[in-house]
Amino acid sequence: MKKLFIPAILAILAIGCQKAQQKSTFEWETKFEKTQGTETVTYEEGIQYLETLALYHPELKLQTIGKTDSGEPLHLALLSADQTFDFDQIQNKSILLINNAIHPGEPDGVDASLMLLRDILQDKERLASLEDVVIAVIPFYNIGGAKNRNSHSRANQVGPKSYGFRGNAQNLDLNRDFIKADSENMKSFTQIFHSLNPDLFIDTHVSNGADYQYVMTYLSTQEDKLGGKLGDYMRNQLTPSMEKKMSAKGFDMTPYVNVWGTVPDSGYVQFIDTPRYSSGYTTLFNTLSYVTETHMLKPFKTRTEATYAFLDEAIDYLKNNGKEVKALRKETEEAVKMQKTFPIAWKANKLEFEVRKFKGYEGGYKISDVSRLPRLYYDRNKPFEKDIKFYNQYVADKSVQKPFAYIIPAGHQKVVDLLKLNNIKVTQIHDSKTVNASVYYIADYKTTSAPYEGHYLHYNVEVNSKPQEVTINAGDYIVEVNQSANRYIVETLEPHATDSFFAWNFFDAILQQKEHFSPYVFEDHAAKYLEEHPEIREALEAKKKEDKEFADNAYAQLVFIYKQTPHYEKAHLRYPIMRLEQAPDFL
Repeated sequence: MKKLFIPAILAILAIGCQKAQQKSTFEWETKFEKTQGTETVTYEEGIQYLETLALYHPELKLQTIGKTDSGEPLHLALLSADQTFDFDQIQNKSILLINNAIHPGEPDGVDASLMLLRDILQDKERLASLEDVVIAVIPFYNIGGAKNRNSHSRANQVGPKSYGFRGNAQNLDLNRDFIKADSENMKSFTQIFHSLNPDLFIDTHVSNGADYQYVMTYLSTQEDKLGGKLGDYMRNQLTPSMEKKMSAKGFDMTPYVNVWGTVPDSGYVQFIDTPRYSSGYTTLFNTLSYVTETHMLKPFKTRTEATYAFLDEAIDYLKNNGKEVKALRKETEEAVKMQKTFPIAWKANKLEFEVRKFKGYEGGYKISDVSRLPRLYYDRNKPFEKDIKFYNQYVADKSVQKPFAYIIPAGHQKVVDLLKLNNIKVTQIHDSKTVNASVYYIADYKTTSAPYEGHYLHYNVEVNSKPQEVTINAGDYIVEVNQSANRYIVETLEPHATDSFFAWNFFDAILQQKEHFSPYVFEDHAAKYLEEHPEIREALEAKKKEDKEFADNAYAQLVFIYKQTPHYEKAHLRYPIMRLEQAPDFL
């Protein structure tokens, strides 16, 4: 009986699948469509919809990878026309990775992705044309935030009726977590990203800021920061093509309007996506990236339709140009292995700009009904279109020459774990060695006065480098800088890089002295040390003449002397990761 029963069930399921594939689009309506574009799916509804799509369409696979801070696993939907889902086997195809609901109060991409996957699966001709493209979708990246629904936290946004919250289960903004990786979400995303190695990445958002006519704006990987042929390709071919195609669909686009408290008719500067952000992170691995930013004051229905159009055009672009993109990425990876100089901080070039047509609204000031003081407003009855300056050129503000390798002491396991998670080759040393290395000392830095995503971020970091003979202990790690991910290595391990591990407080212990002195005890030691070291006394007297405040501060003078003595600990302000400028004998 059992042997007959199982085939019968399978036959019934097969018939059911065939019938389901014949269903009309109307019968597969999403919540967005059923509510005429006023509501977005909940996390549970969205996953259930994808599970149903995958059940009836073998070209779609829904899987879970890793976990998130809220306890649920991270879902990944893969659409592959030939039903090949193995990460290694799809590397010969063009891969698009779409990330939704990193800010769940901005759900446009969630609903757009559900409808787009459904429409492709039900259009057999379109599906067959994508034999060389794989579409990967993270439906809900911030699951904790998606489940924390409300109707009030997006005070500046028009619809939907209810939505998720920006903070995740740790109350982190996950679009600031791509380097520090404080969340389980990010650790799972890293696995997905490196397993897929996507050619194009899109992170879907809704904007804040100024008012203007556009439904869709976009933040592209900053082209100069992306660099080389890949950066030129994005600026001169990919983005112009996307703008043209979107315009043909009725959605004129402009770069993300990074303007607050004014009308952007005098021009604006391109947003710089440092590695803490999704598109800045993906840049470190030579992936072309966009952050879509639909406009907050446009209806949810229109915003979602614009997001659908953007994702749709991105898929078509890869279908037609994917081989060229993959070849450019491969060429760039090889170039990065050989690259000698690496920028670690950027600044806008205010002497260069592109003139663009901008569609805005006239603005002005009127008396506030609340404060009775002048307030900004935009007059939607007075649209304008004018040429403005768009400052989209960036130059390196700080650069470093790459070393042969970095040495990481065994005590900094979190750093080692993050490097390995990001597919960086890390080798452990089994025998102690003495080598010549460059050692950084933190000369100066500033720290944010308020907490920023669970950290007090350092910035304006200045360093001094000193050559030293150092001991590499058994158990320490060496990271050679000859990898396709050299940019990630350099920008995380150089302490004065904008989003370095040092900037994110991974090494704050070196900023605090562990041993000190009692002034009344050290007075006698200091006097004796000055007798034995007249050059230190000479330096002390010179400093007293130059600095009256120092001359009047007895304790400061003791500190000055203390730092010249062997009593002063070597670890204070000494950055623990060392640079090997040349290949050592033991390698």
